Amino acid sequence: MDQIWAPWRTVYISVPQKGQCVFCSKVNSAEDEKNYVLYRAERCFVMLNLYPYNNGHLLVAPNRHAGDLDALDEQEMLEIMLTTRKMLGALRSFNPEGFNVGANLGRAAGAGIPGHFHIHIVPRWNGDTSFMPVLGDVKVISESLDTTYRKLKEALENAGHAVGR
Repeated sequence: MDQIWAPWRTVYISVPQKGQCVFCSKVNSAEDEKNYVLYRAERCFVMLNLYPYNNGHLLVAPNRHAGDLDALDEQEMLEIMLTTRKMLGALRSFNPEGFNVGANLGRAAGAGIPGHFHIHIVPRWNGDTSFMPVLGDVKVISESLDTTYRKLKEALENAGHAVGR
């Protein structure tokens, strides 16, 4: 893959303390906006993916460090799915034409962080696979994470789902 110079992205790279899970570092921090933590529930939380496939790409993860579905209890699984549904509602304000919703279990399945279970929610639009990823092997995200965060916070607040620190 060719590389595109994007020095502005360095602000999105946050390195957790050595040995600490990136999800655990975010859930244990009180700096939700800085960490792009969009929503907190009793057993799970939602954050923007720092390296999104598309604008609005969200991650729903349990608050507790658990690496697989069978490590979650029924209450965690239920809250994760209800939260996923709530986030789909908020993302509908972006007018997507579809969604990819799923989990990559294990590194061989594509999990970038295999030690902490999480669900990806990726809004999709017809034609969102343009010539850039096909010919250039690079993806273009047209909106900053800060702007996306603000828009989704507003959509959640308008729907009466504002939660956070």
